[in-house]
Amino acid sequence: MDKQELISQVVVTAPQMRDIEGRIFAAGMPVAALMEKVAGLITQWIVKIGEQGDGGIFPRPLFSSDIGILVGPGHNGGDALVVARELHLRGYQVRLYCPFTKLKELTSQHWQYAQSLGIVCHQSIDALQNCDFLIDGLFGFGLERKLTDTIAVDIDTVNAWAKPVISIDIPSGLHTDTGEVLGTAIRATHTLCLGLWKLGLLQDRALEYIGKAELINFDIPWADVENVLDNTSNSINKIHRITRQTALSSLPLPRPAVTHKYKEGHLLLICGSRRYAGGAILTALGARASGVGMLSVAVPESLKSLLVAQLPEALIIGCPETETGAISRLELPGNTRLDAFSAIACGPGLTTDAATVIEQVLESHDPLIIDADGLNILAAMEVAQGGATRVLQKRQFKTVITPHTGEFKRLFPQIPDVANHRIESLREAAKQSGVVILLKGARTAIANADGNVWIVPESTPALARGGSGDVLTGLLGGLIAQGINKDVGIEQIVATAAWWHAQAGILAAQERTELGVDAYTLTQYLLKVLRMKIGKF
Repeated sequence: MDKQELISQVVVTAPQMRDIEGRIFAAGMPVAALMEKVAGLITQWIVKIGEQGDGGIFPRPLFSSDIGILVGPGHNGGDALVVARELHLRGYQVRLYCPFTKLKELTSQHWQYAQSLGIVCHQSIDALQNCDFLIDGLFGFGLERKLTDTIAVDIDTVNAWAKPVISIDIPSGLHTDTGEVLGTAIRATHTLCLGLWKLGLLQDRALEYIGKAELINFDIPWADVENVLDNTSNSINKIHRITRQTALSSLPLPRPAVTHKYKEGHLLLICGSRRYAGGAILTALGARASGVGMLSVAVPESLKSLLVAQLPEALIIGCPETETGAISRLELPGNTRLDAFSAIACGPGLTTDAATVIEQVLESHDPLIIDADGLNILAAMEVAQGGATRVLQKRQFKTVITPHTGEFKRLFPQIPDVANHRIESLREAAKQSGVVILLKGARTAIANADGNVWIVPESTPALARGGSGDVLTGLLGGLIAQGINKDVGIEQIVATAAWWHAQAGILAAQERTELGVDAYTLTQYLLKVLRMKIGKF
């Protein structure tokens, strides 16, 4: 794997980035030289996009645009000033605004030089109102204090203009690690993240502020990144950004020339009820798209004919059902044992009346995926005083749970504030329970018991539809069934499934709009997006 691919996967916190930069400077890299390099790359990006067009940043050709640049007191402001200088020297119209009287020494020098070049410097933010677009260089990574007074008013004013804004490194006002809005924050249309991806840019609550995020790679030595991330004194475990290359590398492709269906995995799905028959169908269609060698689906007896009609290639197992139409107990054909399957996935559409089924599969020795009503049943369990956490701890075999935020809160009530501290809460829950947790959201995140985290870097609100999660459960189950006996970590398989699911949603939304991606349609795009991605791989 090349260095650029490795860099694209790394996600850092503010302390980690500070330590990495400290090593670079301690090795002899002048701060001023690094600032020139970074700002030069930003300038190149702006000029390239301005000349080629991007479908929205620049309302008119860049050369005739009026560019407003917001300058902060630190090195982020210094970066902005170097960009201003370079654009000015290329003949572009540039205006500066700095609401601070005290600047860092290097930034102050660039401010003085900008003035000497005749770049217009304004005393009021209102002077930038007629600019065609703005560059935000107020604050970089590491901001922790709440913004108030003049700077807060200025940011709110910029946001009210609704102009295109390019933020340098991170939109000013966002917490680097949590994505929290510190009083107020710039609503950028583009964010140019410098060097390494910052954790805050991959948090759900930051998404409405960052716009389209891109990495400006300024060639950080990989040894410095490794040193900081592998430092045993660092209390933060590694956070990985899931990329196309890493996701595709975990797919069970290509298949060996000589194989058979059971070598390619046998998945048992346990899902559906008379009330929620669609959950069983959607989960099974997701599993079908995974390419799993053999698919068995256990449903209430009354649903068997419906599932046979939808999935003629699958083995549909009709089970005894309760008066409410839920599976009352799991009855497998012949002498089949639960341990005969490569993996089991259960939960979608079961209803909480199927509690005995969940208790049964928890005792199995198979890799197990639990979703939806399976999680609701799990949350209701009371074993000693440990609840769901104790139940999961007792299980000695590979287990994946896939909650959304509400389900997560019910499963782990002892872990507070998942909405505001999403990654920290996810990591803690995985450590306590000993299982792999996929926490659904705008930026789905996965954690294992070692505290490592994987984040899906892009998705679409088109997936906010009933049944989308059922499709993911089936897809995930099928991939785990195929990959469990191969040299691939289960966390990486989970990450691949989450990435694949998101990419299918993105493609479907592009072709059908965000309103046109129902869960059944999503299943039809799973293989379509995979063909496209492999074709470019």
